[in-house]
Amino acid sequence: MKLEPLERKSSDIRGSDVRGRRLSQRSLQGKKAKPDGKRQLPDYSVYVLSGFQRLMCIAAGAALFLGIGYLFYHQWIIAFLLSFGGLLVPRFWRKYMLERRRMALNLHFKQALYSLSSSLSAGRSVENGFREAIQDLRLLDPDAENDLITELSIICARMEYGEPIEDALHDFSRRACMEDITNFADVFTTCKRTGGDLVEVIRRTSSIIGEKLDIQQEIAVLVAQKKFESKALLAAPILMLVFMNLTSADYMKPMFSGMGMIISTFALLGLIGCLLWIIKMMNIKI
Repeated sequence: MKLEPLERKSSDIRGSDVRGRRLSQRSLQGKKAKPDGKRQLPDYSVYVLSGFQRLMCIAAGAALFLGIGYLFYHQWIIAFLLSFGGLLVPRFWRKYMLERRRMALNLHFKQALYSLSSSLSAGRSVENGFREAIQDLRLLDPDAENDLITELSIICARMEYGEPIEDALHDFSRRACMEDITNFADVFTTCKRTGGDLVEVIRRTSSIIGEKLDIQQEIAVLVAQKKFESKALLAAPILMLVFMNLTSADYMKPMFSGMGMIISTFALLGLIGCLLWIIKMMNIKI
């Protein structure tokens, strides 16, 4: 009588183990890179906005252009026409989010290289070094599942299916379209095939990429103050117009008819030109 519950428990345990192995195999199959499956892997050279994000960008941009149009012309028809400029906002927001994503990927790649170099120096294999890098990245940010953790998991899944790690790295570098990752994949492939000192190569590569990122961060800190000053200078004319319209509406009336509207148009075009010029000047790359 006492053996039946034990047999049932053992059978339940064996069944759960089998189900667990099946689930793990399915997850690895989903990450396995086949020629047809490569299309489903993320492409880090583009950023796709969701429908809600695109709608919010258009709405916020339309409201902003509507307010600026009415502020400069005091004509609802002109302000309504200018509000269609909100359709251009998703393009700029997409570019901004793509730049943030690529910067985060580059930073996490630097941290992963440091972890990989430490693992190889400790005598671990390359495969175990990539698995250890995933754990180290999760220790740095336990609540986050960033893009590089996903990519390293895909690389480990490909290795478990017998695919050469060089092919997995080259596929990642192709989708990332980043110079540092491409150079690392090329150096790693050459070093492993020719029997070079892989530990020293990865250590040197991580050091060079780390120095490059440190320089970029220093430039970003130095330029941050200038960016704030440029935003303040661009906002000053608009705030001045708001103040003058609220305090001296009669004084501003000539600007909303006849020659005043032409002057307002040139002033608005001048502000847009200054904005584009500042964005181009502040875009410093190494």
